[in-house]
Amino acid sequence: FLHKVESELSTERQTMLKTARGRDRVFEGRHILLVDDDVRNIFALTSALEQRGAVVEVGRNGIEALAKLDEVPDIDLVLMDVMMPEMDGLEATRRLRQDPRFQKLPVIAVTAKAMKDDQEQCLAAGASDYLAKPVDLDRLFSLLRVWMPKLERL
Repeated sequence: FLHKVESELSTERQTMLKTARGRDRVFEGRHILLVDDDVRNIFALTSALEQRGAVVEVGRNGIEALAKLDEVPDIDLVLMDVMMPEMDGLEATRRLRQDPRFQKLPVIAVTAKAMKDDQEQCLAAGASDYLAKPVDLDRLFSLLRVWMPKLERL
């Protein structure tokens, strides 16, 4: 049924539809490490990312994040919560940047603190970019599209 409806669209609209659908290909099969201690955030973000075709690995704190990076060699991007128990996201980001394997790995800091100082702290720790909570999924996917095409497998 839908293919008939689509075929009745103008060529221009069909092209726009294909382009919109193709945007999700940037996520297809990409491995994203989601580091957060709040199960609600983990559930919401994992669901949204997996619907787009991403493979999500989860860490509950900075220590688990560093361990996951050693265990799973093909992580393409890290979504790192800033405030977590045991080891916070800033310290985890600093430590992963010290490892030559992860110096180019995109790390997006995710935090409820949305002040300019907080953003600067995240970037100073080595984050590639910054995302404020509550997470706006459109903003998240825009950021991922910015950082995903730049990825080079190491």
